[in-house]
Amino acid sequence: EDDFQFLLCEGCRQESPHLKLLTCLHTLCLSCLGKNEPVGQCPVCCTAIPQASGIPDMDNLLFTNLQARLRVYKQMVDGVDLFCDNCRKLGEFWCSECFEFLCTKCFEAHQRYLRWESHRAKRVMDIRAGSAKDFLEGIKRTGGLSCSNPNHKSQPVSIYCQKCEKALCCSCALLDNQHAPFCDIRSETQRRQEELSSMDRELRRRRSGFKATYVSLQGEAARLEEAQREMRELIRQRVEQLVRLIRQEEEELVGLVEARQEQGRRELAQELRHVEGVLRRMEAGERLVEKMSLYATEQEVMDMQPFIKGSLQELQQLQPPAAKDQAEPGPFAECRARLQAL
Repeated sequence: EDDFQFLLCEGCRQESPHLKLLTCLHTLCLSCLGKNEPVGQCPVCCTAIPQASGIPDMDNLLFTNLQARLRVYKQMVDGVDLFCDNCRKLGEFWCSECFEFLCTKCFEAHQRYLRWESHRAKRVMDIRAGSAKDFLEGIKRTGGLSCSNPNHKSQPVSIYCQKCEKALCCSCALLDNQHAPFCDIRSETQRRQEELSSMDRELRRRRSGFKATYVSLQGEAARLEEAQREMRELIRQRVEQLVRLIRQEEEELVGLVEARQEQGRRELAQELRHVEGVLRRMEAGERLVEKMSLYATEQEVMDMQPFIKGSLQELQQLQPPAAKDQAEPGPFAECRARLQAL
């Protein structure tokens, strides 16, 4: 099971009889291509699909045929429905050319009539004893080509036309004398396989360059993440530092406000006591002058008037404290300036 996971659709990872090969060489089933969003892109690598419908024209014949062959192998391993495809008796043999199960009697007839056509039927028990890879390798060795002419499907093919790029049987090659030169089909198959192998080696060489670039980009992404983390940490530290400074400034400003308030309170209390004393002196002078005018004798007037007059003159020279102008800076002007600067 693990060796053949590559046969599954690369989108849904399910087995499907309708596998399409994209130009990016990814293999997807029709279901994944039908619901692919956005349409016209490979859902694996986002490469554009040339067909407007989003459905490639090329079937992945290799994967589809391998799935069919593995189903036959699983059928033999499980021992389910092993019936002769000719007479429906117990199938004990299997022909990789006919792709059919054969009972003993049909196998003997098969060997008698088709032994010259390289049809090698094997016992089901022998196939079951081997691995799936051995089974597929045996089919690969015996599998043959069919003529491109639909009327000559049963003819063996050994010729390849280099002009029309088709496999031909001997009859087609003799009749189609305008498409020369011809070459052996096996050599053409080998040439194509070697061409693919050569291209694969070149891709492997170039892949190392892309892999190095990919690793470099991953490193750049990691460095970007690290730089982001460091910057976030720096911002956090700076903000905490600023918060501490602002809290410190807050404490200093609050202390300054309290000091200014205490200083202003003392100054106002002193002025209040002074004004209050002046008011009491004036009230005492008013009362004394009033009582003098009501009850004092001439001798008392003559004796006390100079003293009272001097005190009243002193009171007359006193001026009430000037009201502070609102435009003048108050006790918290310094605090306001530092707060504005902050």
